[in-house]
Amino acid sequence: MRFSERDYNEEFRALVESDLEANRIGATTIRENLERSPLWYDGRLTIETLQVPKILTETTVADLKRIVRVAHAIFVKIIRAYLRDESLRRRFAFDPELEELILASTLENATSLLPMARFDVFYHEDSRDFYFCEVNTDGTSGMNDDRILRELFISNPAFQEFRRLHTLEHFELFGSWIATFMRLCSRRIPQKPRPGVAIVDFLDRATLREFEEFARRFQIAGVDCEICDVRELRYENGTLLDRRGRSIDAVYRRAVTHDLMERRDEVRPFLGAVRDGAVFPVGGLCTQIVHSKRFFYALHTEEARRALTSEEIAFVEEHFPLTTPFHPDFCDLDEVLRNKDRYILKPTDLYASKGVFAGVENDESGWEQKARAVYGADYICQRFCPLYQTPNVDFVGGDGEWSGYTNMLGLFVYDGEFAGVLSRQAQGNAVIASFRNERTIPTYFIRENDDET
Repeated sequence: MRFSERDYNEEFRALVESDLEANRIGATTIRENLERSPLWYDGRLTIETLQVPKILTETTVADLKRIVRVAHAIFVKIIRAYLRDESLRRRFAFDPELEELILASTLENATSLLPMARFDVFYHEDSRDFYFCEVNTDGTSGMNDDRILRELFISNPAFQEFRRLHTLEHFELFGSWIATFMRLCSRRIPQKPRPGVAIVDFLDRATLREFEEFARRFQIAGVDCEICDVRELRYENGTLLDRRGRSIDAVYRRAVTHDLMERRDEVRPFLGAVRDGAVFPVGGLCTQIVHSKRFFYALHTEEARRALTSEEIAFVEEHFPLTTPFHPDFCDLDEVLRNKDRYILKPTDLYASKGVFAGVENDESGWEQKARAVYGADYICQRFCPLYQTPNVDFVGGDGEWSGYTNMLGLFVYDGEFAGVLSRQAQGNAVIASFRNERTIPTYFIRENDDET
């Protein structure tokens, strides 16, 4: 027989319980090492973790690859439809300057319409059901979290024993992205076999340690790479320059589009270079089409359906929660107030779960107050998805007792190919928020050899 994720989770729990004290000490050691790692930044620890890692089977990994393949094809079709169909563009209601930038820069500059993404899904390991939570493109992160946690989990005694019993593999998220990035560059700027590369963001809000690891990997690959504040770039004589005057041929863009447009007057040189095709942005502005929360609404419209096959439409209807703008023209406030547990409200263009709230985590009075406050604002209303929970325990930041944790898998996608998983869990049955209840755990998958069949 083949074992399931739940079987492995239960086995790991038994290993923890066989020596609780040793595992408590191990959890404390992991926490102390995290505080000495690159994940300690600006006076705080950027993630918290739990005792049981995410262990996937090869069968599940194959299913995740299928999900990525189908979803990515749909997303690219919608981006292309946006570029040619004005009626679909109206569904997104983007800022006019952003729409102009997308249309002006995409077809000329894009070798890949969606080179980097993380598809966040609620995946039910028992039934194989799944529901998309959101799509991250600009600023996709978490690679360093998984890498460092895997290095430090050697201090977990239960993990040491589990690793002795099973053949564990992990996903490599840095070298695979460098290879993807360089392959795209070779198509778009073949005359530059060793392009000057910049990782760009607003550095006062960036995940700098992760950028440094990517820059190091570029250098190992023989590629000159710098980390640049997008506000310090210059655009002169048709060339994008860093603050020292070094020319930039290709950009790994980590600055999210929302921030670029909010601070557009500070980044005019960068936007001009992108508009003119003077730099190759691996992560062009058209990625905002699927990054926006309105994408979930647009997917269910007739304009989007015209771009999809019947099989793709069925995939959308089954796996993307029904979504509408939270506005009197689209959504009945009384229906949302009467049936709070069916809905979750999200701002259309923020990230890290900012401004998100679900009916199930509010009483009726609190839900009404919050819902009325944002009704008619730039929010979407979405059907609340069924969640999947597994047992875990927090020996350091929690009460040390086993409880159910909601699971979310972040599926890294590099130019349409499944690259790996970021696993996060949270107590409760609603929003997983990095600033509140989120816990990140390392991800492994098991080679299902003859001994495990």
